[in-house]
Amino acid sequence: VQLVESGGDLVQAGGSLRLSCVVSGLNLNYFAIGWFHQAPGKERGGVSCIDGARRTTYIENVKGRFTISRDDAKNIIYLQMDNLEPEDTGVYYCATGVRATTCPFPMSYIQLWGQGTQVTVSS
Repeated sequence: VQLVESGGDLVQAGGSLRLSCVVSGLNLNYFAIGWFHQAPGKERGGVSCIDGARRTTYIENVKGRFTISRDDAKNIIYLQMDNLEPEDTGVYYCATGVRATTCPFPMSYIQLWGQGTQVTVSS
């Protein structure tokens, strides 16, 4: 099983990015995938999640700005990020685990992380 993120970039505040998480070796119909954010000097925390039934969750700070989705044909989880703010700066990771079947799931359930993709939002 492998998770590979991409799509991070430098963008101005108010701009948009779409992050991708390519999932290999895992049936997305049975597992949830979460997106996590680690700001500089801070702990990693959950941002959004999508489960096998396509139910989604978001933290309050990104509701209305971020959208998580899934392409089953390509086995990719997307995170569309609109109206970006400088506070969104950091490394974004996707993650999952065998116990991660519903959203949200605790970080203690995570067994596999992607390598991360850097998002920088300038003011």
